[in-house]
Amino acid sequence: MSDFQLTKDPSYLALVDRISAVYAHGQLQAHRAVNEHLTRTFWQIGHDIVEYEQGGQTRAAYGQSLITNLSRDLRLRHGKGFSRSNVIRARQFYLAYPKGATLSHLLSWSHVVELLKLDDPLERGFYEQQCAREKWAVRELQRQIKSSLFLRLAANREKPHVLKLAAEGNIVSQPDDLLRDSFVFEFLKVPEPYHLAETDLETRLCNHLQPFLLELGKGFTFVGRQYRITLNNTHYHVDLVFYHRHLRCFVLIDLKMHEVEHHDIGQMNLYLGYFAAEENGEGDNPPIGIILTRHKDELLVEYATYKMDSQLFVQKYQLYLPDREELRGQLEAALQEAVEQEQDIQLEDEA
Repeated sequence: MSDFQLTKDPSYLALVDRISAVYAHGQLQAHRAVNEHLTRTFWQIGHDIVEYEQGGQTRAAYGQSLITNLSRDLRLRHGKGFSRSNVIRARQFYLAYPKGATLSHLLSWSHVVELLKLDDPLERGFYEQQCAREKWAVRELQRQIKSSLFLRLAANREKPHVLKLAAEGNIVSQPDDLLRDSFVFEFLKVPEPYHLAETDLETRLCNHLQPFLLELGKGFTFVGRQYRITLNNTHYHVDLVFYHRHLRCFVLIDLKMHEVEHHDIGQMNLYLGYFAAEENGEGDNPPIGIILTRHKDELLVEYATYKMDSQLFVQKYQLYLPDREELRGQLEAALQEAVEQEQDIQLEDEA
């Protein structure tokens, strides 16, 4: 058999595919093993530094000079892996995770470095869980931290939900789990002051589909844009249609540059009715509708959705990164209020 005939032989091509798959899997496993070993190594380094520091007054007195000297001497032996910042991070790593086995083996040392930049253990715990669950690359983790995902999800939530969010990440099991304080589209890099039409915003989002899907959250599959539905010879178009794999339902998104009005909500409700009757397949759950708007009148939305059984939500979006400190202040105030309520209940019980 000639070389040409061999390259066309189905059994040979199947062999090439099998070997390629085995090799790719082996590379992935090797990469994970190296990452896991490196992470454990830095945890052990941090452990040894802290143990040395706790060995008495004399050793503790070295303070910052210990880190500087360790970095210098270890670099002479092993190279740049022992920069001063890496030695500091190794020490922080052990102090943040004294039980190193609790950290997911899916996280690399680069992931850990990003997590250690977060002082709040609740926030750090959320990103740790979410990163492992959704298999974020380091750049994705950086983007989600920068966009304050945890603070946006935790805003206006009850204390038990915030604590669960920090301990488990954002588990999407019901439509409400898709929502957050606002969606952030800073990846579009729209200059200020901006003047965008809705079609321009839609086009930009479709041109940046990967970060858009990351912002929406895990489980979204893109179906199409300007999805046409026809009723009584009248054509309507849903801006963006997705299918959510975990919730097993269509998710319809309409974009609004202006403040949402009651007829926008009625129109989305029409779309939901159509998809439930005409597009849903066997096993599909009722569709979800999300109207994304720059401005949201809470009272109008409350009245316009009065007694609606459909899963229709009006959510804000913004084109620039949120004010992190403002979001943190909201969360801290909510948690403090919950603590005070618990104390009041305790005092009433004692009385």
